[in-house]
Amino acid sequence: MRTTGVLLLLLSLLGGSVPTAAQSSRSPRADWNETVSAPVERAPRSLQRAAPPDDVALAHVVGGSTTLYNRSDSTTPVAHLPVRTPLHRLDCSDAWCRVRTEQGRSGFVPADAVSNVWLHISKADRRLSVYRGPRLVDVYEIDVGYNTFADKKRKGSPERRDHWRTPEGPFYVVNKKPQSEFYKALVLNYPTIADAERGLEQGLISKSQYDAIVRAQKQRRMPPMGTELGGWIEIHGDGTGGATNWTQGCVAVRNTVMNELWVDVEVGTPVLIE
Repeated sequence: MRTTGVLLLLLSLLGGSVPTAAQSSRSPRADWNETVSAPVERAPRSLQRAAPPDDVALAHVVGGSTTLYNRSDSTTPVAHLPVRTPLHRLDCSDAWCRVRTEQGRSGFVPADAVSNVWLHISKADRRLSVYRGPRLVDVYEIDVGYNTFADKKRKGSPERRDHWRTPEGPFYVVNKKPQSEFYKALVLNYPTIADAERGLEQGLISKSQYDAIVRAQKQRRMPPMGTELGGWIEIHGDGTGGATNWTQGCVAVRNTVMNELWVDVEVGTPVLIE
């Protein structure tokens, strides 16, 4: 379901009140209830209209799994919450956030284990937008895959440059690489189950490869990257800042931008590519 409907669905899960515009020296999980004063750059109107209402108060577990406690003293655990678990954020202090799960269970989690940051990437506009809940806080120019206008279907190569495509759909950051071929990198969970289903139907992958991709997504691990579907789709540095098409499917930003994203983005951060 790789349409604008996916955007609306994802946004409905990740809204919430948010702090001031992003600062590279401050965690995005601090100062939850501040209002946004002046983003660095506004996104196109079509992206602004997609934002959910301010009364939606959902966030998600980032960094790794965490524990839900009955009290904010770490002595009465009541549930284990895997990374990517959606949460209703009720209020936060420096150390703890009071939250409610989708099943209605309330409690406390460490403040650094919950975030409402997510990224929207527009291939057409060559822009990466950073949101905190429904609020836009930063916009950056990006470079994308060699073939800008098509969704990724299979692994590209010098002989199949047309398949050096940036994939479209809802993803999340599954790993952070402090050292990579292109400065730093945020690895996305491509291929997903949806990609595996298509690949199996088209005969691009085997049933065992399909099963491995499904297991990885359900266990919130990195999927197999070496199948005919391709892999290692990243948001990485060494971008030109000129909105060009040169990557093999990744999203490239300037190194200064990568340093800012490195602070704000955790394993589990949602990324929507359209």
